[in-house]
Amino acid sequence: MKIGYARVSTDAQETRLQMDALTRAKCAGIYQEKVSGARTERPELVKFLDTARKGDVVIVWKLDRLARSMRQLIDTTVLLNEHGVELHSLTENIDTTTPSGKLTFHVFAALAEFERDLLRQRVNAGLKAARRRGRVGGRPKALDEADLKKARALLRSGDYSKVQIAEDLQVSRHTLWRALSQETAK
Repeated sequence: MKIGYARVSTDAQETRLQMDALTRAKCAGIYQEKVSGARTERPELVKFLDTARKGDVVIVWKLDRLARSMRQLIDTTVLLNEHGVELHSLTENIDTTTPSGKLTFHVFAALAEFERDLLRQRVNAGLKAARRRGRVGGRPKALDEADLKKARALLRSGDYSKVQIAEDLQVSRHTLWRALSQETAK
C-alpha cells in the first residue's frame, strides 16, 4: 500500500501542491500537518509511521518534508526499514526499494542538510550585518525609559502597588516586574 505524508512549516503555507502530487501517486491514505520540521512533536507523522506496515511504501513530495536534518531523516528511514517499509520521494525521484535508490537517498539527504546549513549561515550573517548598522530585530519594548521612570517614582512613593502601576501603564504585571528586575540586574 502507498501511504503519503505532506507537511508545511507554518499556518500561512498550504499543502495543496504536495497533496496533488501524492494523489497522482495513488496513495491510499495521506497524512498532512502544519508544523515546523524542527519540532519533535509531529502527531500526524507518528500516526503515519504507526500506520505503515511491512511491504508498504511511504511517499513524500520531497525529503525535507519528512525530516529537517540528516540525522532525523536517517533515523526515520532506519525505523521504516526495520518495519519493512520503503521510502519514495517524488521530487528527488528516490526509491529505497533499489540499491541505487538507497545510495541516491543518502547523497540527496546530505545535500539538503548542506543547503539548510548554508541558508542558516546567510540568515545569521544578515542579522549580524543589520545589528552593526544599528537595526535590532524582535518585538518592541512595552515600556520605554519614561514609563520605567514613572513606575520607579510611584513605587518609591509607597502609595501604589506594582499591580496598580502596571494597570496605569497598560501592561501586565509580569511585564512591569520583568522590566524592573532587568533594570536592577544592570
